[in-house]
Amino acid sequence: MARVEGVAAPPKTAKGRETRERIVTAASELIHARGVAETSVDDVIDHADASKSQLYHYFDDRSALVRAVVAHNANGVLDGLPPIESWSAMRSWLDALVELQVARSARGGCPIGSLVGQLSESDELARLELATSLERWRVHLREGLSSMRAAGKLDRRADPDELATATLAAIQGGLLLTQASRDPAMLKSAVDAAYAHLRAHATIGRRA
Repeated sequence: MARVEGVAAPPKTAKGRETRERIVTAASELIHARGVAETSVDDVIDHADASKSQLYHYFDDRSALVRAVVAHNANGVLDGLPPIESWSAMRSWLDALVELQVARSARGGCPIGSLVGQLSESDELARLELATSLERWRVHLREGLSSMRAAGKLDRRADPDELATATLAAIQGGLLLTQASRDPAMLKSAVDAAYAHLRAHATIGRRA
């Protein structure tokens, strides 16, 4: 199997892709439940019903597997982000974040943000992957706010870039507090404040 910069190339067969995805999904589930430090390669092998040779066929080492989990988690969060091009869409999306934490009993935190503290100081490649993932999220918000400004729903003097950064920071902070307290009300307070901040930049008379 060809390798680029020490990373195995994507599997060429459907069976290979399925096996690799099963291993990454198993690792993601264990890390979500236990954390990175408490998840071993042997744990992943058992949970994925795979062999050690299969795991090392697709990943050079445990660090490569963890970075694959970062990408997996990011895609799981970001590929499902809805268009946010109206005030009602923004409100509905923020409310959905809170509802998800209620359904999860406020456990696990953000699949992306919860890994930052665990990996950023020990794995530079993972840190870069996490930074890229969070930037994708921020850009999605910025593009939605830019569309709202172009449509006259957001004041033309508002800066979508700054508003996107502040909104994402509020979400991540709220998720962190919710995870620590096991109280989704923490996230609700954070997103309510973020929404109020955004609405302060709304064009007068545009409520939708």
